[in-house]
Amino acid sequence: MRVIAGKARSLKLKVPEGEGTRPTTDRIKETLFNILQGEIPGCVFVDLFAGSGGVGIEALSRGAKYAWFVENNKEAISCISSNLSFTRLADKATLLKGDVFSALSLIREKEADIIFIDPPYQAGYEEMLFEALMRMPYVTEDTLLILEAQRDKELDFLEESGFQVVREKIYKTNKHVFIKRCHASRAS
Repeated sequence: MRVIAGKARSLKLKVPEGEGTRPTTDRIKETLFNILQGEIPGCVFVDLFAGSGGVGIEALSRGAKYAWFVENNKEAISCISSNLSFTRLADKATLLKGDVFSALSLIREKEADIIFIDPPYQAGYEEMLFEALMRMPYVTEDTLLILEAQRDKELDFLEESGFQVVREKIYKTNKHVFIKRCHASRAS
């Protein structure tokens, strides 16, 4: 796995061993960042279930202002730390070590521009996670949330949680779902 573009282009990243993580492939990562290219420069990026940190590091390499990484697997945490040092991007990042649900309230931002969410596919965290994200002050109507999920994953709960799907990119076995908060009714 490598950084595809930007300041850290072509640098190889460490990836945790074993079945505990599923690194987003370079091809899928490249497709994702082609979609996001106009949104990345100057953004605040949050990488939940960060694994090797490859997605958040790609965002930093392409000009994100700051990135938050959340991971609880010890080996993955070690990989993220090494990868941030190796790419010389550690000064623009915070690595929160622990459970995603606990870490959400530790993110100190007025607004997160992009939140990338790649939970273990069979764990069923999605519904609880979006309910928790709805309560976070940095998740605004302008925040773009991107969920990586199995291709056939049903996301009916999103609307009830106050979110709407704005785009979907489907691959062979998985998909990226682009999500925003539903517009709250405003008094004029």
